[in-house]
Amino acid sequence: MLPRLTTMRLLVPLLLFFHLSKLSFSLNQEGIYLLDAKRGLEDPGNILANWNPRDDTPCKWTGVSCSPPRSPSSDRIVTSIDLSGNGLVGPFPAVLCRLPYLANLSLSNNYINSSLPESALLPCPSLSHLDLSENNLVGPLPGALAALPALLYLDLSGNNFSGRIPPSFAAFPRLQRLFLYNNLLTSTIPSFLSNVSTLRELDLAYNPFTPGPVPAELAKLGSLELLWLAGCNLIGEIPPELGRLAKLTNFDLSTNSLSGPIPASLTQLSSVVQIELYGNSLSGPIPSGFSKLANLRRIDASTNQLEGPLPEDIFDAPLLDNVHFSQNHLTGSIPAGVSRASNLSDLKLFQNRLNGSLPADFGKYSPLVSLDLSDNLLSGGIPASICDGGVLQELLLIDNFFTGSLPRGIGQCQTLARLRLANNRLSGEVPAGMWGLPHISFLELKGNSFSGGISPVISSAANLSNLVISDNQFSGSIPSEIGSLSKLYELSAGNNRLSGPLPSSLGNLTLLGRLVLCNNSLSGELLRGIESWKRLTELNLSYNGFTGGIPPELGDLPVLNYLDLSNNILIGEIPVQLQNLNLNKFNVSNNQLSGSLPPLFASQVYRNSFLGNPGLCDDLPGLCPVTPGGRKDRHLFVWLLRSIFILAALVFIGGVAWFYWRYRSFKRFKLGIDKSKWTLTSFHKLGFNEDEILDCLDEDNVIGKGASGKVYKVVLSNGEAVAVKKLWGTSKKGGENEDQMVDDLFEAEVATLGKIRHKNIVKLWCCCTHKDRKLLVYEYMPNGSLGDLLHSSKGGLLDWPTRYKIALDAAEGLSYLHHDCVPPIVHRDVKSNNILLDGEFGARVADFGVAKAVEAIGKGSKSMSGIAGSCGYIAPEYAYTLRVNEKSDIYSFGVVILELVTGRRPVAPEFGEKDLVKWVCSTVDQKGVDHVIDPKLDMCSKEEIEKVLKIGLLCTSPLPINRPSMRRVVKMLQEVRADKPKPEKRHGKLSPYYHDDASSDPGSII
Repeated sequence: MLPRLTTMRLLVPLLLFFHLSKLSFSLNQEGIYLLDAKRGLEDPGNILANWNPRDDTPCKWTGVSCSPPRSPSSDRIVTSIDLSGNGLVGPFPAVLCRLPYLANLSLSNNYINSSLPESALLPCPSLSHLDLSENNLVGPLPGALAALPALLYLDLSGNNFSGRIPPSFAAFPRLQRLFLYNNLLTSTIPSFLSNVSTLRELDLAYNPFTPGPVPAELAKLGSLELLWLAGCNLIGEIPPELGRLAKLTNFDLSTNSLSGPIPASLTQLSSVVQIELYGNSLSGPIPSGFSKLANLRRIDASTNQLEGPLPEDIFDAPLLDNVHFSQNHLTGSIPAGVSRASNLSDLKLFQNRLNGSLPADFGKYSPLVSLDLSDNLLSGGIPASICDGGVLQELLLIDNFFTGSLPRGIGQCQTLARLRLANNRLSGEVPAGMWGLPHISFLELKGNSFSGGISPVISSAANLSNLVISDNQFSGSIPSEIGSLSKLYELSAGNNRLSGPLPSSLGNLTLLGRLVLCNNSLSGELLRGIESWKRLTELNLSYNGFTGGIPPELGDLPVLNYLDLSNNILIGEIPVQLQNLNLNKFNVSNNQLSGSLPPLFASQVYRNSFLGNPGLCDDLPGLCPVTPGGRKDRHLFVWLLRSIFILAALVFIGGVAWFYWRYRSFKRFKLGIDKSKWTLTSFHKLGFNEDEILDCLDEDNVIGKGASGKVYKVVLSNGEAVAVKKLWGTSKKGGENEDQMVDDLFEAEVATLGKIRHKNIVKLWCCCTHKDRKLLVYEYMPNGSLGDLLHSSKGGLLDWPTRYKIALDAAEGLSYLHHDCVPPIVHRDVKSNNILLDGEFGARVADFGVAKAVEAIGKGSKSMSGIAGSCGYIAPEYAYTLRVNEKSDIYSFGVVILELVTGRRPVAPEFGEKDLVKWVCSTVDQKGVDHVIDPKLDMCSKEEIEKVLKIGLLCTSPLPINRPSMRRVVKMLQEVRADKPKPEKRHGKLSPYYHDDASSDPGSII
């Protein structure tokens, strides 16, 4: 019996083995290769579920395409694999290159990570199309790519490849299209690419190349159709030789630092469709001759230093539809040929010095969609034919000298969405139909001499969000129909001649954010029933004839911070509810108010808010004029106080001057001794030495102070600025523990930033040490930290597009730390104060004093025993485990997103026991999303803001496992704007520069 059981135990596994072998042997060799590739990838979406090993061939599998068999006895062969956009995670599956007939391979828009080894793409003998774009590949570009004999198309864009373009790239035998844009490539653009004579499209845009010229040798590429070198740190002049590229259709050198003139040879690009030169420092005149280009549709040289007049023939190119020369120094008049441009749809010439009048028939023969001539010296009337094309959506003529009345045609321009005519010399009545245009969202007429009244037909303007008609001569009453404008955010009609009471229908405007009606002749009582004004931030009704009392409901408006009811005839007491408001501006002066002040306002701090109200005199001395009998004694008393104050001030100033002189003398003496003993360690090529740094470390240059030390702004002899962090030493703190902490912070910062190279990580230039004194020298960020700017009075500078850009920049920086550094790095103190902003509000992640490599964290390093991070940003699990990983950073970054969306600090008294995360969650559940969005933001972007808010809430999930990775966060943020215009991979785009008048349109975009 025992031998029998033993035999059975041996037979069962053997039979199972033969059964499985039969299953696997039924799949051909190509299928086995593909299953091997699948095993190396994570498939969160289960996209590859039908890759079944029981199939004979893989030809019916998702993403796999086959061609007919080469002989009757053979299988169909795999020729194409397209798995783009499926969320696959893992390294590049090199086994795919064993497929002998694979011609097309696309893994774009996934999470393919790690580096791309030289051997990974060999042999791939038949591969003609390779697309690995929009992944997380790092390291150098593999030079072996040039050895692929059949390769025609190579797209590695949207990754994190670094280093130079390998010299072997000069040897592609057949390559026609090369896309490397949006990586981290360095060195200069190599001229040897001109050896790839078969190239038709070359796209290297948005890489941090070393500053260098446009290689003139590229003119040898006679088949080139697309040349896209935007954002490549190009300097010098545009080579005239490029004018020989007869087949070029798309020419883009935008957002570089090119100088000199626009070469006249560019007018010889006979096939060109689009020319992009915006965002450089080009100078001199615009050359004549573009009219010869039969295919030219778009030309953009905005934001340069171009001078002189527009060429007379500039609008004579037969297919020209987009012309952008805004933000230059152009002079003279707009050529008459502009009215003959039969395809012209988009003309932007704002911020120049153009003068003269517009042609009388301008717009009659052109399908104008967008016209912006703002900030020039243009005069005369607005052409009556401006909207004759029937498709005009934007007409912006701000800050010119236009005169006369508005043409009647504008009142019939049904397609208009934005009409901005501020600060001209226009007059007369507004065409009645213009008030009720169905698509108008922004109507701005301020700073003119318009008369007449606001027409009741305004009820038809269902999309109107901003009505700005201040500083005119409008009269009559405000029609009640204005209360039907459900999207109205701003009503500014100050400094007019409006009269009558406020229509009660204004209380229906739930999105109203600004109501400015100052300096009119309005009367009656202030509105009651305004509980729906939950978004109102500014209410200015000063200098009118309003009577009655101040409505207590004003104190219940949650975000009201500007309240001016001065110079009216208001009576009664100040409602105690006004104490609920957090007011930056509060003025009820020159009314007839009486009674006692609410306790909060009964102090000298608010004295100027109540002047000229005789009934309030008993609460604050000095609110009312002094009686004649007491004037002499009061004058004497004031003179005595003034004398004492002046004497005390002189003594104080003298003392400060003496102390400052002693301090500077001591500092100069001390530095003179120590200078030679300082050691400088650089991480980049420097144009300064330690002497320049040490000479400027005085209190006058302090720009910040924190727990780890002071930060100074140092202006170098070359005019550039750097930021210097001086860490506290034992001379400051005393004791071994503090000294060890300083050493740890210093070593962490140097070890982390010294080796990092990423556009969204603050650059550490060098460090200086001497005994216990340690200095870190960074690139200077002129706009300071996000936290300081967002939560200060300047928070209004951060409109939604800027906030979105900051979020995306910071996410990309953190994604680099988590996914592209070896080993990965956890920041451990992500917060808005550690996100710095450059002059263009680009974001850099900073302050790596407590950063740790994940490898070190896994070993339980000693310094992890203390809590790192800042209140309101610390992930819940950290409080009880003291263990951090990338998920902790993701939680902190989610809090930063919530700050950007709400404009609120991570902890604040109004949250009670909650923090920002809990407040947002509970408020959204109870009241809806509208109640958490920062009222400073333009609600035109509401849909986009809500999407980003959801990402922030996902990042702050209480369970770490539910938080997305940082690379996923970056993808989600990019997808928020997936439907917005962005640089096209194959055809470039027009200028991203937008023009608007921020003073009257907070947060809106053209």
